Amino acid sequence: MLTKRIIPCLDVKDNRVVKGVNFLNLQVAGDPVELGARYSDSGADELVFLDITATIRSRKTIVELVEKVAENVFIPFTVGGGIQTVEQIDELLRSGAEKVSVNTAAVENPNLIAEAAKRFGSQCVVVAVDARRLEKKQNKWKVCVKAGTEPTDIDVVEWAVKVENLGAGEILLTSMDADGTKAGYDNELNRAVTDAINIPVIASGGAGKLEHLYDAIVDGGVDAVLMASVTHFGNYTIKQMKEYLGNRGIAVNL
Repeated sequence: MLTKRIIPCLDVKDNRVVKGVNFLNLQVAGDPVELGARYSDSGADELVFLDITATIRSRKTIVELVEKVAENVFIPFTVGGGIQTVEQIDELLRSGAEKVSVNTAAVENPNLIAEAAKRFGSQCVVVAVDARRLEKKQNKWKVCVKAGTEPTDIDVVEWAVKVENLGAGEILLTSMDADGTKAGYDNELNRAVTDAINIPVIASGGAGKLEHLYDAIVDGGVDAVLMASVTHFGNYTIKQMKEYLGNRGIAVNL
């Protein structure tokens, strides 16, 4: 059985880690270099660094900050935010990231996924999907771009299938409806996507209790769970999460 991964997420704005609810009302959670090092030392399997205002402000990800984080992190490290070209991907990989995450640019130019996969390998290419549930249709979700500020007409499940076919190695799937609520992951969303594709899916949005991690893996079928609030603000340690999952029969790297 493949081990399931525990992945803290650093949402960075103005060089600080922030966390909100439903992508709004952001609170400062700390320094990205310090938090990244803490998670690396405490047994996290990977780390995700998202420069959440890069796309909105039409600028590149902060390469210097990525380098500082990478110097202090000794686990696989994914970077996203404002990435538009394969040249920028190359720069971030050279700066210390193992993977890059693309969202808005991939929607606007799907060929970017294929180009990046061909040049760097699918294992380096993560497509981030920000999903919002359609109120009138219980199990339908649309893709949102530009840090969740702009909805599209793209169906999330159809988009997941397309990005896999284009060469993406992984999908970071965020429920905007569940984000920051600590009420649990949207496992209907997670299951709809994991049933449709074969590449790994990282569940994001809604972790509040240890059982939420288990539910995402068992009910949602995901390969990894991403969290922010529950680790940034000291609710649970990475060790507690892994011990809980291990005790419930989930294979994890202890």
